[in-house]
Amino acid sequence: MSGVWVFEKNGVARLISNPTRESFEHKHTSPHSSSTPTAPGARPKQLLYLPTNQVITSHSQLQHILSQLGWTRYHNSHNPHLIQFHRSDHSPHLISLPKTFSHIKHFHMYDIVIKNPSFFQVRHPTTLSKYQP
Repeated sequence: MSGVWVFEKNGVARLISNPTRESFEHKHTSPHSSSTPTAPGARPKQLLYLPTNQVITSHSQLQHILSQLGWTRYHNSHNPHLIQFHRSDHSPHLISLPKTFSHIKHFHMYDIVIKNPSFFQVRHPTTLSKYQP
């Protein structure tokens, strides 16, 4: 058992494995909760579409925006677990994403940002509220 033991004001101790500042701020965790404290580099991030300050929450939203930016859905029958987009048949640019939107990781988001730098950003949910109109 490795981690940090935190003693609450009511005298109850709890073990936090892989502690972060956010995990110390979680005072009440449900025993049925599937979330666990995360490692420092694994804090949740969100993909933000800059022109409208819209947080992308689904593949349909992302596909709609990418199609407006000139990306086309590439149907790859060899790997049914991926959704892929490409610029054109002659372009080496390809965006590959897991078929389930909840499985998108930060490196998938940064791939979208690098290939569309003026249109997307990756931010932490806590900093998003500062930029919302």
